[in-house]
Amino acid sequence: MISFCSKTIVRMLPRLGSRYVLVPVVAVLSVAGLAAWPPQATQPNFQHKGVTAVSARGKQTFTSTCAGCHGLDGRGGERAPNIAERVKVQRLSDAQISQIIQNGVPGTGMPPFHSLSISDVKELVIYLRMLQGGKSTLKLPGNPNRGEALFSGKAGCSGCHMVAGRGGFIASDLSAYAGTHTVEQMQNAIASPALSGERQVRMVTATLRSSEKIAGRIRNEDNFSVQLQTLDGAFRSLARSELERLEYDSQPLMPSDYSSTLSASELNDVISYLMRVAGGPGTDTKSGESEDE
Repeated sequence: MISFCSKTIVRMLPRLGSRYVLVPVVAVLSVAGLAAWPPQATQPNFQHKGVTAVSARGKQTFTSTCAGCHGLDGRGGERAPNIAERVKVQRLSDAQISQIIQNGVPGTGMPPFHSLSISDVKELVIYLRMLQGGKSTLKLPGNPNRGEALFSGKAGCSGCHMVAGRGGFIASDLSAYAGTHTVEQMQNAIASPALSGERQVRMVTATLRSSEKIAGRIRNEDNFSVQLQTLDGAFRSLARSELERLEYDSQPLMPSDYSSTLSASELNDVISYLMRVAGGPGTDTKSGESEDE
């Protein structure tokens, strides 16, 4: 679940992403192997056209070739990692994924699949994108330019969340969130966030015996210390012995009233901005209306 800044600090919105990678059969694709894969794409992404028919063939190939290790839904198993939800995997281009399938990843359990034709590989990539959330081409539901202004203005999202390297640190980075979530999921996450009683999703003020007060979010704690992340992104480790008290905000980080403070069109504008930033496959970055409107 995504977390957002408390209303008393800055108004916020949910978490986001983009989509990518596929790795087949009886192979164990290690995270280390993926991380070592060259980041440069050597050819442009494939155009995802005729998705329905092509993805059906891709599904058949995925089921017979990849699911044994990566699971039918691509979310991993005992022998291979999650290739549907891992951000590092999602951020690979179609060309990079194709190279991994065809050539494997040296030094890992991921073997090459030279027996697959170029069309087989393309269909696998398209089906993987669907598992990652990239279904057929989606138009932006609103205006991304207005959404960007709302994100850092009225909605107050940038006070806690970072997008494309800009924004706050206290909540999740939303740069890729839209890549793995549907428009409906994002609408629900913002307008009707799930309530949580967990202290980790609330801001806390630590008062030290020296009377110094430090506001932030607890990132880790044990019997001897508490680690806070402050609003500027810095981490502060505090010994229990120097703490006078910890006071938790009564409200979760994620505001619960966006359904009333943002109109339906404003909500769609923010979502469109996140979709444009994620720029994932299956997303038509042209909105249904002029961006200048």
